Amino acid sequence: MNFAFFGTPQFASTILERLIAAGFVPSLVVTNPDKPVGRKQVITPPPVKDVALAHNLSVLQPDKLDASLFSDSSFDFFLVVAYGKIIPKAVLDVPRLGTVNVHPSLLPKYRGPTPIQTAILNGDEETGVSLMLLDAEVDHGPVISDFRFKISDSRCTTTSLMERLADEGAKLLINTLPKFVDGKIAPKEQDHAAATFTKKFTVDDARVEYNDLVRSLSGDAPEEVALIDRMIRALNPEPGVWTMTNDAPPLGLPKQKRVKLLASHVTEGALILEQIQAEGKEPRSL
Repeated sequence: MNFAFFGTPQFASTILERLIAAGFVPSLVVTNPDKPVGRKQVITPPPVKDVALAHNLSVLQPDKLDASLFSDSSFDFFLVVAYGKIIPKAVLDVPRLGTVNVHPSLLPKYRGPTPIQTAILNGDEETGVSLMLLDAEVDHGPVISDFRFKISDSRCTTTSLMERLADEGAKLLINTLPKFVDGKIAPKEQDHAAATFTKKFTVDDARVEYNDLVRSLSGDAPEEVALIDRMIRALNPEPGVWTMTNDAPPLGLPKQKRVKLLASHVTEGALILEQIQAEGKEPRSL
């Protein structure tokens, strides 16, 4: 199979690593340009680039995608995994079989940028991963295959669920791509009327009102206990859950400070904070 892999973050690099290990080696890897990271703004390559270079693969990092970049190769398909940029339709149409996308939800549920976070935030008991053909609309194309599973761990986080979905997505690709290329799978149109959409969460979305936090720590607000725990599991590390303390914070929290809420669990109906980070300080366990 002659294909190009488009991807950028850790989720994509995990899938790329699994594919290479299984003998599914792309002839080209396309990822975003290196960018400054951290307080010191160190220029850092994306995780996908690190994997590609470790396996001596050709890497392309265009600021802007154009179909002319791929005109010299006869690709069977493109594979897109969290690339992070809108891909023009002219590029999607370059390979003879179209462009396959790995989406970490059961489409048409949770189209858009944050399906993993949204599943945890909503307290879903089931999720999965879908393989679809990309078209001009967001997560709109026909589904090639999917895999669903129960979220049995009530303490799963965005990070842990992302790792599970990357692993399942890689397995699904390995089992599905040969059949797809051989024409043994007919993509199925989504039920567009049933589609739901996610949004990119902001810092304001991740704020916990301090009085709600206090009631949750005492177990006096069961609904808020569950919601705040889901927020902490879903919205860390990005955008990062936080609160502003007052003059009399409980459990040794600093006074009148912005405090990140990094980890928690629920015991006997009360929220238990496991790790916090006060403004200007290192993370610490409680």
